[in-house]
Amino acid sequence: MKEFWNERYKEDDYVYGKDPNKYLKVKLNKIKPGRILFPAEGEGRNAVFAAKLGWDVSSFDISIEGKKKALRLAEEEGVIINYQTTDSPDLAFAEEKFDVIALVYAHFPPEIRRDYFNLFKHILKKGGKVIFEGFGSKHPEYQTLNPSVGGPKEEKILFSEKEIREAFQEFNFEEFYEGEIVLNEGKFHKGKGYVIRFVAEKKS
Repeated sequence: MKEFWNERYKEDDYVYGKDPNKYLKVKLNKIKPGRILFPAEGEGRNAVFAAKLGWDVSSFDISIEGKKKALRLAEEEGVIINYQTTDSPDLAFAEEKFDVIALVYAHFPPEIRRDYFNLFKHILKKGGKVIFEGFGSKHPEYQTLNPSVGGPKEEKILFSEKEIREAFQEFNFEEFYEGEIVLNEGKFHKGKGYVIRFVAEKKS
């Protein structure tokens, strides 16, 4: 996967665009800035947007090419983001460090996804929030009709409501949506797709 993402991010264009994810944008604009983490952040569009709002931003990804473009975008926009490259959930973040964890198309392989979810619960403050958007289990039906919508092709990498609610059972779900949306994020997220979106707060 590291090779795949390095190859995808090598080109000069921002393949998912420079604008933030729409769902994330709406939700972050309603929260007082604090410390936020962006796992699997890719080219940096969401992290840079948060930094422009005044958030103290940390992020990570497996792709060094993604990091290069994220730091370039941050420089263009006059902000600073902390960006690590790693393919392991063994990240040295302090317990209850973050006010928000933003999971935007963070499709970790199933063999390590539970480890990442456990890490996120550990490093999120009590009362902190998870903002989430990712492709749901019915997404392959949409890929068949419209390949340009992108997303993982392996069912095991997609998300289900059952998995989400089990993984975040210590959270209060403020909202939860599973269904169809229209994406317009660069050249690899275009058209109708099937997603899960939610905002959940860690119980205090």
